Amino acid sequence: MKATRLASALAAAVLGSASLATLAAVPSPQDVSFNGTLKIHVDATDIAHRVFRVTETVPAQPGPLTLLYPEWLPGHHSPSGPIDKLAGLVVKANGQVLPWTRDPLDVYAFHVEVPQGASQVEVYFEFLSAQDKSQGRVTMTPEMLNLQWSSTTLYPAGYYASRIPAEVSATYPAGWQSATALDVASTRGNTVTYKSIDFDDLVDSPVYAGKYFKRVDLDPGAAAPVHLNIVADDPKFLEIKPEQLKAHQNLVQQMYKMYGAHHYNHYDFLLSLSEKMSGQGLEHHRSSENGVGTGYFTDWEKTALGRDLLAHEYNHSWDGKYRRGADLATPSFNVPMQDSLLWVYEGQTQFWGYVMAARSGLWNADQTRDMLAFVAATYDKGRPGLASWRNVQDTTNDPIIAQRRPLPYRNYQASEDYYSAGQMIWLDVDGKLRELTGNKKTIDDFGKAFFGMNNGDWKVNPYTFDEVVKTLEGIAHYDWAPYLRQRLDGHGPLIGGIASHGWKLVYNDQPSAAVKAVEARRGFTDLSFSLGVSVAKDGDIADVLWDGPAFKAGLSPGMKIVAVNGKEFSGDTIKDAITAAAKDKNAPIQLLVKNFDEYQTLAVPYHEGLKYPHLERDAGKPDRLAELIKAR
Repeated sequence: MKATRLASALAAAVLGSASLATLAAVPSPQDVSFNGTLKIHVDATDIAHRVFRVTETVPAQPGPLTLLYPEWLPGHHSPSGPIDKLAGLVVKANGQVLPWTRDPLDVYAFHVEVPQGASQVEVYFEFLSAQDKSQGRVTMTPEMLNLQWSSTTLYPAGYYASRIPAEVSATYPAGWQSATALDVASTRGNTVTYKSIDFDDLVDSPVYAGKYFKRVDLDPGAAAPVHLNIVADDPKFLEIKPEQLKAHQNLVQQMYKMYGAHHYNHYDFLLSLSEKMSGQGLEHHRSSENGVGTGYFTDWEKTALGRDLLAHEYNHSWDGKYRRGADLATPSFNVPMQDSLLWVYEGQTQFWGYVMAARSGLWNADQTRDMLAFVAATYDKGRPGLASWRNVQDTTNDPIIAQRRPLPYRNYQASEDYYSAGQMIWLDVDGKLRELTGNKKTIDDFGKAFFGMNNGDWKVNPYTFDEVVKTLEGIAHYDWAPYLRQRLDGHGPLIGGIASHGWKLVYNDQPSAAVKAVEARRGFTDLSFSLGVSVAKDGDIADVLWDGPAFKAGLSPGMKIVAVNGKEFSGDTIKDAITAAAKDKNAPIQLLVKNFDEYQTLAVPYHEGLKYPHLERDAGKPDRLAELIKAR
């Protein structure tokens, strides 16, 4: 009895003025039609303050009403809805302000009591977008904006998101042009009104708008149009050469040739070229949100590293949007997702992003092999965590565990490796299919069978692990379930697909173009496969390979290398020291490091020289990799 009273007292203390009944007040989504239509308007003109101002009309009946802010965001695979940036919430009915209460356990839920005689509530709030990248992704600049409906809407609890109709409009800065997968109903001045759509698909249809805008047709004359919509910091960055345009047009055709079907009535790439708005790579069913640097077209030779991005996000229209893991296909944006099949959703998409970049001409064969070598080396020597305590399957939990926050010893944590480790698994699958069928069947056959059905349909078609296995079995008889589980649940290197495609992973002292591009983009010297450390230009240590030479010598992330063998640190200085130590086993690698406010000299006993990954042909085997990346 005393324990019961104590529990009640503690509950009351925690809840404060909220009643215990509030804990059960968030209705679960039901597969029933919402009685009415959400009407949403976003004023996106306050680019000086980077504020989106939202006005909504929500049909309602007298009694309790719960409004939800989207929490579990598709493509993020996590509860990452930016609720911290919602401000100024006011709810009215019949001209009167209604008090609202945030749910004490579900901070994404707002409770109001609709008065008698009211048939709707009017909702107003602001979305205070990030003013600086330290606050999150910057989505509004003086030249462009990215309107995400998941950030700028509330919706009624108790319904599947697909059963809630919505009519939306937005006002953009004067003279700006916009693009989205939404269909335009009308335009008046700077305000665009879009055709009615269900709330589920609304959230899946963001907008890019900008002062400097270009729209390019990637499939002229097609019944299902595909366009590339570009906003940029300056009009000079919108210049596209014919061969660049052709590669992007090829991407569409190469996808069609492989899948044999598409799952949209039209598709819009949304691409920002900016050093101000944050980068982005987010998939949608009929569009994608992509953000890269300003030189994507104008510095073409220097931007190969990011040119698989559009191929990756476009592939998600098939893998991840039309077909997605059953535990990700939730009825609303406030029902928790499970990420167990991300090694298919993201892993196979990562695979096809590379392959389609090559088939379309966004990459040449050398660039593709260099990029693949870098990935393979990561899963050969660069993920000690996967060789010991974690497995690929467990990393599918990382969007929820870490939500892409920076991690110490990422190589040991093995964060979100279902992407690239999944890519290596699917390369292995392609090799196995070729082996089992005498090179008559390949992963292309899997792609067409698993994702290429029902041309034109874009209703979500979920899948399970058993369906993956069944489809593989239909292509080539094999014990696929344990084959996949061994790679997902086991430990050790994941580079079998390199050998099965007629190549060998080797290391030498010359960095590939891919390594140079990675170093240039990230601004560091990558010595992951030699000294076991990555160092920024100013000497700050970004990562240290767990149990590698630098780790054993006492280095850790967060330290700063001040000098190498008595000379001021630079990328060239530390590389020269590694090279000298390889030639003379008595030559030291002495590092003066700063750790907080303390200085110390650490000796790294390493004499094996610089090591960078490359692919080398295995002359005794046919070149299946060339076959894989060849244009269809």
